[in-house]
Amino acid sequence: MKKTVLSLALCVLAGAASADPLEGLWATAPDDNNNRGIVRVESCGAALCGTLIEARDPSGARMESPNVGRQIIFDTTASGGGEYRGKVWSPDRDKTYNSRLQLTGDQLSVSGCVLGICRDGGTWVRVN
Repeated sequence: MKKTVLSLALCVLAGAASADPLEGLWATAPDDNNNRGIVRVESCGAALCGTLIEARDPSGARMESPNVGRQIIFDTTASGGGEYRGKVWSPDRDKTYNSRLQLTGDQLSVSGCVLGICRDGGTWVRVN
């Protein structure tokens, strides 16, 4: 019994230790409409994805949005050195960008390109 409990505890700890540094809650930079959001990044199979879980208006108040619950980040994998590559969907422009995410501590620089047009998605900040 002790071995079973110990094995289970080690599996739980190993799973927690292997969580990707990008996983967690992120407050986005303001979009073209000056709205912001909270995105939950988590493992989606072999990649990472991020779902918009909350939308906020320019004053910072919660707002209704048809985009809450939609994936903002998908097919994203680590490239090394805190860099991630994948896809980011921009609700304000309704475009999906080939993205580069650069993680530095609790800040995430977001940028991406579509059809040769590149956009700076600003700096997102980790939410505790």
